[in-house]
Amino acid sequence: MIKSLHPSSQIAILFANYGPYHIARVASTYHACKSRGWNVFGIQLARSEEEYPWQTQAEQFPCEIISVINDCPLEKSKPTDLFGKLISLLNQTNPDAIAISGYARPAMLVALLWCIWHRKTAILLSETTENDEPRSLWKEKIKKFIITRYKAALVGGQPQKRYLIKLGMPSDAIFLGYDVVGNDVFHPDQIKSLSCPLDKPFFLAINRFVTKKNLPFLLSAYANYRQLVATSAWDLVLCGDGELRLQIEELINQLQIQDSVHLPGFLQQDQLLPYFAYAKCFIHASVQEQWGLVVNEAMAAGLPVLISNRCGCYEDLIIEGVNGFGFDPENTQQLTNLMLKISSEDIDLHSIGNAALAHIQKFSPDYFAQGLIQAIKRTLPQH
Repeated sequence: MIKSLHPSSQIAILFANYGPYHIARVASTYHACKSRGWNVFGIQLARSEEEYPWQTQAEQFPCEIISVINDCPLEKSKPTDLFGKLISLLNQTNPDAIAISGYARPAMLVALLWCIWHRKTAILLSETTENDEPRSLWKEKIKKFIITRYKAALVGGQPQKRYLIKLGMPSDAIFLGYDVVGNDVFHPDQIKSLSCPLDKPFFLAINRFVTKKNLPFLLSAYANYRQLVATSAWDLVLCGDGELRLQIEELINQLQIQDSVHLPGFLQQDQLLPYFAYAKCFIHASVQEQWGLVVNEAMAAGLPVLISNRCGCYEDLIIEGVNGFGFDPENTQQLTNLMLKISSEDIDLHSIGNAALAHIQKFSPDYFAQGLIQAIKRTLPQH
C-alpha cells in the first residue's frame, strides 16, 4: 500500500516574475494539491521585470503569490538586498519543497542552498537543452555539480530531459510538463468574436526584438516570398519590441516591404488575442530557443505553425505536415518555400490548424500540475 504525503506539506513555486502562463500553472497546481491537503503558494523574485513587462493581476488567483522585491524591477534590485529578503521569506514561509525555475540566476541558487541547509526538497524547473547555446567543458562540470543537488526535475519535453540525464540526473527523477500555457484563453471559440486587427490575410510572428529571434532572416524570407507572389501575398504582422527595433525598421525599408509588414509593438496577452484569432499561420524563426511558449499559444489558437527546428519545443510539439512544418533557421529559401506552400490552395489550413489545436491540449496547466505532483511524491518523505 502506497502511503500519502503529510497532509500539511507546504509547496512553494519560485519564478523570477509571474507572467500569465506562470499564474495558470500555479493555479492548476494549487487546485490539484488542495484535494491532497497540500498548500501551494507562489514566490516571485520581483513584482515587475523590464525584460518581460507583463501586467499580471496575481491577486485574481486562488493561491498566494508573494513578491520578494516590490519597489523596483528585478533588473534594478541590489543582489545583496534580493538574497537577504529571499532567505528571510523562505525562513518565514518554511516550505517543505520548492520548485525552482532554473539555475542560471544567482537568486535561484540561493534558494537551492537554503533547501540544502534546511534539508528541504529542491525541484528543478528547466527548459534548457544541450543545443540552445554553445557549451564549454568547465561550465558543464559546474552544472553537473549543481544538478545533482536537486531531488527531481520538471522539464518541457524530450530534449530537455536528455540534457538533464547527461548532466547526471536520474531518468526516473525527471518529469514532463513544465512548458505549458493557459490553452483555454487562446481557444478559437473564445477569440473568434474579437474584432479583426487587419483587413488582409497575414502571417503572425511574436518576438522580443533580440538577436536570437532571427528576425532579419524572417524578413528576408518574407521579402523573397512577396516578390514571388506579388499582390496575392499575405501580409506579415511582427508583434514585439526590443533593442533591435531600429535595425528591423531599417531592414524593412531596405527590402521595400514597409507596406506589408506591420509592427504593432509589445502587446499584453489580451491585446495579442485578436491577432491569434485572425492570423492564417504562425512563424517562429529563432536560432536559439529553450522552448518557445508562444508556439503553444499559436497552436492553442488553432493556427498552423512554421517553426525553426532549433526551438526546444520542435520535437514535442510539431508533427511534420500534420500540424505544421519545421525549417532550418539559416536556410532562407526553405522558409520562403514553406510560406508559398502554406498560402497556396494546395494546403488545407483548417485541417492543419485543427491538428495543432488537438495536439496542444495535452500541454495544459493540468499537465504541469501532474508532473510537479509526481516530482513531489518522489522527493518528499512519506508518512
